[in-house]
Parts: sequence; C-alpha cells; structure tokens
Amino acid sequence: MGDLLLVRHGETEWSRSGQHTSFTDLPLTAHGEEQAKSLAALLSGRTFALALTSPLQRAIRTADLAGVAGVRVQPDLHEWDYGAYEGVTTDDIHRDRPDWDLWTHGVPPGPQGRPGESPEQIGRRADRVLARVAPALDDGDVVLVAHSHFLRVLTARRLGLPPAEGRLFQLATGTVSRLSTEHERPVIAGWNIRA
Repeated sequence: MGDLLLVRHGETEWSRSGQHTSFTDLPLTAHGEEQAKSLAALLSGRTFALALTSPLQRAIRTADLAGVAGVRVQPDLHEWDYGAYEGVTTDDIHRDRPDWDLWTHGVPPGPQGRPGESPEQIGRRADRVLARVAPALDDGDVVLVAHSHFLRVLTARRLGLPPAEGRLFQLATGTVSRLSTEHERPVIAGWNIRA
C-alpha cells in the first residue's frame, strides 16, 4: 500500500495574518511561492498513482511550483466554508464570542451561497476524498494539495477519529505530511516536513 502525502499550500496574505480563508481565492505571496518551490525536493523521485488538488489557485499554484505532474482538480478538497467568518481572525471572533472554537461550534452562515460548514460536514467531504483515493493507494503513493483545516480533518478521518479531532494536528503552510500504514493500520509517518 502506498503513502498518502498531504501538501498544504504556500503562504497567502490571509494565512500570514491569520484570517479564515475558504472560498476567497487568494494568490500565494512571494514567500508562499518560495515555500511551494522548496517542496519539489521533498516530492521528487516519487511517482504518484494519483495527484489531486483543491480548485483554489493557492493550491493549484503550489502543486505546479512543487513539480507535481498530472494533477487533477478535486472540488471536495476545498477549504472549510467559514461562512460569516470568512476573512475574520480568531482573535476578532473572540471579542464577541470568547468561548468560540471552530472545532466545537463550527461557523454561522455567511452571505448567500456561503452557508458555513460544521466539523461533521467537513468530515463527510474528507470521507469522500478518502474513498476516492483508496483504490489508487493500492497502486502507489497519492498526493493531495489542499488547505490546513480540511487536511487536518482528513487526517483525523484517515486515523479513524471524529472530524473535530483534526484540532490535534497543527499544519503549517508550505509543508508535506505523510500518512502511511503500520501493521495494516493508518499512522502518521511524518508531519509538517519542510525542505
């Protein structure tokens, strides 16, 4: 069985400032582009049975700069829909809701077309992605290029944990993490790896 490699996109203006960024389609910063280029050293020499990316430009550009060939867009890899908290920092949210926690409370609905998502809804998307990549893992490694909160939920689900346990896996920009198996059980084999 192959490994599942998780690539978090490079830095954007909002990832640097801590603003929640789901559907706002921001480009990488110059630093984010350098982060993405540096990932090529970690991914070179691997042949991927399947390579998928979020439809957002920060993920697509990261895949391109990291040298991941044959990437296909997978809509289910988009980031958590933050609803009314799109573009808002956690510190700003805590001014009105001091006890708020994304993993426990989710987000309130935003403007039309941006209803927000709960941890359980993200978990269902992650489960769909995992079901899609399962046959490819029988043929070799799979790489997913996406976003922090989504990849954290996907990791929890791969390990058999509830979606909200993604809170346990901090994930930095411009990193590769590797989910593997040991004695036929999913395990974390590497996390937040930088070149």
